[in-house]
Amino acid sequence: MVEKTVVDTEFDRVVKAQKCKIEVNDLTISYAGKAALSDVSLKIYENEIFGIIGPANAGKTSFLKSLNLMNTFDANMKVEGDIRFNNRDIHQLRNVYALRSRIGVVFPLPVGLPLTIYENVALSPRLRGIKDKTSLDQIVERCLQRAALWDEVKDRLNSLGSLLSGGQQQRLTIARALSQEPEVLMLDEFSIAVDPVTTMRIEDVLKELKHEMTIILVTNLVQQAHRLADRTAFFLDGKCIEIGDTEALFNGEVKDPLTLDYIEGRFG
Repeated sequence: MVEKTVVDTEFDRVVKAQKCKIEVNDLTISYAGKAALSDVSLKIYENEIFGIIGPANAGKTSFLKSLNLMNTFDANMKVEGDIRFNNRDIHQLRNVYALRSRIGVVFPLPVGLPLTIYENVALSPRLRGIKDKTSLDQIVERCLQRAALWDEVKDRLNSLGSLLSGGQQQRLTIARALSQEPEVLMLDEFSIAVDPVTTMRIEDVLKELKHEMTIILVTNLVQQAHRLADRTAFFLDGKCIEIGDTEALFNGEVKDPLTLDYIEGRFG
């Protein structure tokens, strides 16, 4: 389902003035011939938090995978349609790794590298050719600060990241993603394995980060989308049912009654 083209609210006028970061047209994804997502068209703008909600098997994670070409890891995953990042067709880019450094991703469960806390964050800068210890120290501290983890780990940076609590490991994963200096940060159900207090801390981090980058937030917690997202898309059965201003959607200003039914917990 495409977004509406008629600009009839102040919010629409603001959105239209924003720079488009990612544009998707007629995106269809299938696994071994079975459709997971069909004919999705939407735009994601610079410096916004774009929420994606919907029940399991709605196609949300498949959508994220397509944006930084993670389908190359799965021979059964077929992606059709046009995906443009900074107005460039991602399928025309020769350096997939450069694209993935620009579009970072945080998965539902923390994926810690078997390295120290310091090296988890310093790895990507090292791979970019940064060798100076002072520069690496500054990057590590900055990324851990931005992930709201520095104060808890600054005295044990040489400890294994795998020894941290689940919530701390998730924030370490965010710090590691930030060390790539991404333009877009995608989060897929980041709070599944995180306690409520840590979840709120990460949410505060995301509110700050949106001033520096675009954030795509897939969440099964509709109230989390309400708290964080500027705009929200509702996915169901492999289709994008509706996209709108988050506050308007949660105030019942929907085009499809299924959107309101899901928001209000009548299914899902």
